[in-house]
Amino acid sequence: MKETYQFQHKHILGIEQLSVADIYHILDTAISFKEISNRSIKKVPTLKGKTIINFFFEPSTRTRLSFEIAAKRMSADTFNIAASTSSAQKGESLVDTACNLEAMNPDLIIIRHGSSGAPGLLSRHIDSSIINAGDGTHEHPSQALLDMMTVREHRGEIEGLKIALVGDIAHSRVAHSNILGFTKLGAEVRVAGPATFMVPHLDLLGARVCSSVEEALSGADVVMALRIQKERQDDPLIPSLREYAQFYGINRSLLQCAKPDVLVMHPGPINRGVEMNPDVADGRGSVILEQVTNGVAVRMALLYLVIGQEGGRESK
Repeated sequence: MKETYQFQHKHILGIEQLSVADIYHILDTAISFKEISNRSIKKVPTLKGKTIINFFFEPSTRTRLSFEIAAKRMSADTFNIAASTSSAQKGESLVDTACNLEAMNPDLIIIRHGSSGAPGLLSRHIDSSIINAGDGTHEHPSQALLDMMTVREHRGEIEGLKIALVGDIAHSRVAHSNILGFTKLGAEVRVAGPATFMVPHLDLLGARVCSSVEEALSGADVVMALRIQKERQDDPLIPSLREYAQFYGINRSLLQCAKPDVLVMHPGPINRGVEMNPDVADGRGSVILEQVTNGVAVRMALLYLVIGQEGGRESK
């Protein structure tokens, strides 16, 4: 008798921990939740009685708000804490802050932090479930999942697709998670950017490092531009934004290297005229706002799978 698949993750710390079956289960679950956002009354009782804390040490619009909307659409009680208003400003350690939050018995803590590995650290010190909403230059799993969902909706299958990531690869947790996720599902991921924005051994993650943007975009099914992560750089790693835009900014001319029906993506926020021209961001093939819409559905799926199912979960 065929064994029934069961999602068994207590925490979502990164794409690295997820199997192909896990990823597809999350995406299928997100599709089933997506229609809730189109109802006149956008509310279901799925997580009624659950308590979720959004604990963000870095600025965020899309990620924080979509997690909050996702939780409220499933009737969970949500609370938002910013680092600037927490006891971290008084010298309290991250672990101590989290332990104090857990003493109030939340079911889930969603954390964004500037240090890679912070969510994993908390998962080893507290019993509440943890979802990583972005940690340093490490991972941003929910962003990669919503990106995969968006591509899958348009292309049906991800296996065999050519995905081009262009920009600040070195400092982008989005790039890391997308490389892991898309390659796990059988896509070819290409990366391109200034040498100062690349890191060694990207091939070990499954990415193909290209010497030019034109090479990365050649025959690509999907092109994703990445923001320059100025907040993670001590010194400027490029001569100027103008020069960067000239050589690495995605414009209509460069898009001609890709397939005619190429999907144009960006995790946001967009610096128009730098990593992407406005006519590309708003033009044919752009699915940037669809990514935002799918972010709510994916985060609803993650909340449900992590704390909405009864029994059968292991501490993974």
